Amino acid sequence: MEVVTKIAPIALALIMLGLGMGLTVRDFLRVINNPKDFLVGLICQLILLPIIAYILIIILGTPVELALGVMIIAAAPGGVTTNVLTKFAKGDVALSISLTAVISLISIISVPFIVFQSAKLLGISNISEEITMTGIAIKMAGVVTVPVILGMIIRKFAENFISSNISIIEKITAFLFLIVFSAIWIEERENIFSYLAQAGLVTLLLNVVMMIIAYYIAKSFATGIEQRRCIAIECGLQNGTLAVFVATQIFSDIVYIVPTAAYALIMYITAFIFMYIVRNSR
Repeated sequence: MEVVTKIAPIALALIMLGLGMGLTVRDFLRVINNPKDFLVGLICQLILLPIIAYILIIILGTPVELALGVMIIAAAPGGVTTNVLTKFAKGDVALSISLTAVISLISIISVPFIVFQSAKLLGISNISEEITMTGIAIKMAGVVTVPVILGMIIRKFAENFISSNISIIEKITAFLFLIVFSAIWIEERENIFSYLAQAGLVTLLLNVVMMIIAYYIAKSFATGIEQRRCIAIECGLQNGTLAVFVATQIFSDIVYIVPTAAYALIMYITAFIFMYIVRNSR
């Protein structure tokens, strides 16, 4: 797993830098000015998603190593491509940007907390005593918070250039995401399919069930159809590179990363199906 552990932090930092370049202060002020839709999305993604993941791994009797891998991906914030896919689905892009940005920054606290608590609940004890929630949070800040802030500063001083090339930046971040998961597949090609056979069902169910639940919760509490579509997509596409980074910082076994790889393959398929359905519905 040596290649992955070296690639993931660099790729994640560059991805978050790209996210920061797409943000302005308005994206954060929007949360204060229009809190209702944001809170619905926040609760669905930050609280409900890990709960649904835990319920599914208990029901399916998922092996503990794979189960914790599922919890790691469930703890991760929305992926950087959610903004683009929300646009294709005719959803609320501004809300999508706000959710991705704020939850990504919160993730330096929420992700270690959820992962370590899940490990306790699952009875996993092979976490080194040298690895702590605080230590992981500090490392995450270095590859999440700092690059986002740096990206926003770069945009501040190069607004016209960044705005005119934002689509290129988005393509580069998607390519970096692909590199990480290609490295996983290549490095563990002999074992990956047996792991996917075990993790495929739970990750598929998590993805589909959560998108459906988020959509109908948003239908009850959010302000409109565009917001429903946005929240469902935000809850269905997670930041897989961040999940890989966290898993590699805590464990040396590839099995903890496999659910992330499985989810990454599944989430784009289900997202495009979702987009097709909502674009063709009234």
